Amino acid sequence: MRKTILCFGDSNTWGRSPFGVERHPEHHRWPNVMAADLGEGAHVLAEGLNGRTTVWDDPIEEHRNGKRYLSPCLLSHMPIDLVVLMLGTNDMKKRFSVSPFDIGRSIGLLLDTILASGAGPDDGAPAVLLMSPPPIAKLGEFAEMFEGSEEKSLKLPHYYALHAEQRGCRFFDAGSVARSSDADGLHLEGAEHVKLGRAVAEQARAIIGLA
Repeated sequence: MRKTILCFGDSNTWGRSPFGVERHPEHHRWPNVMAADLGEGAHVLAEGLNGRTTVWDDPIEEHRNGKRYLSPCLLSHMPIDLVVLMLGTNDMKKRFSVSPFDIGRSIGLLLDTILASGAGPDDGAPAVLLMSPPPIAKLGEFAEMFEGSEEKSLKLPHYYALHAEQRGCRFFDAGSVARSSDADGLHLEGAEHVKLGRAVAEQARAIIGLA
């Protein structure tokens, strides 16, 4: 039976180019790369939003709180076999003043929401792959907005891995295969999307038993 995979994330899941506000072509966005790699056995849904946070209401950019949209999103697409969750980059904006420790706790709340959603097969919990985002690189135009975020981003894998382990979820460090572009320090270039999509496909196969 065809498996449903939901990718819930921010601008790097949406596919924003580091060279402007343009979106990468469909075949270069990592959820679509993953879908192509998995073939007909998987239905991959990309739920990416520019500026999305884990749990924080942005006073400047509205409707970016991931926790507020997560439950209705899960229920809209159920039954879901696997949720791939990659958020946290936008939490590091200076305006939020949030520590890596608390970003980890925020991710934990999202994991709890997914596991308690009943949006999986037979009204159970979907499997979850939690990904820490690639570390922030050399910041350009976003340097002031993300001041101090480079060091924070290096600490996220530690906390994400802890929260995933506590809840029996799979963890994957996206920074182990993909790097943020030096063009803006935040977003992935097309080749990095391809690397990430193929790596996540491999993770998905192991988690939900795709051939």
